[in-house]
Amino acid sequence: MNAQRTIGFLLVAVGIMIMLYALFSSYLIFTASNEAPELFSTPMPAKQGTSSFSVGSLQDLQNQLPGLISQQLQGVLPPETISQLLNLAAWSMLAGLLLFGGSLIAGIGVKLVK
Repeated sequence: MNAQRTIGFLLVAVGIMIMLYALFSSYLIFTASNEAPELFSTPMPAKQGTSSFSVGSLQDLQNQLPGLISQQLQGVLPPETISQLLNLAAWSMLAGLLLFGGSLIAGIGVKLVK
């Protein structure tokens, strides 16, 4: 009976430590003291020369259109923003799992203490 109580208190302590680690790490990441784990990265596009508009056939215009659209989109929404949001979402899910697992471990410990 005494061993069960000891193991119960140990499990409660481990569960609380896991939850505190997840909360403190999330605090550091979301206050920009630490970086989120990089699971998603943005490939660096090849540098293109300056775009010049040339009056030509419709085929030339169709060939230039994807490059022009990508240049305009980079001005509105930088590519690294999307990967940063995905990394923060992935960390949030991992922190949620750590909190859930820590609470289950602490719950088992509480049952053993009783």
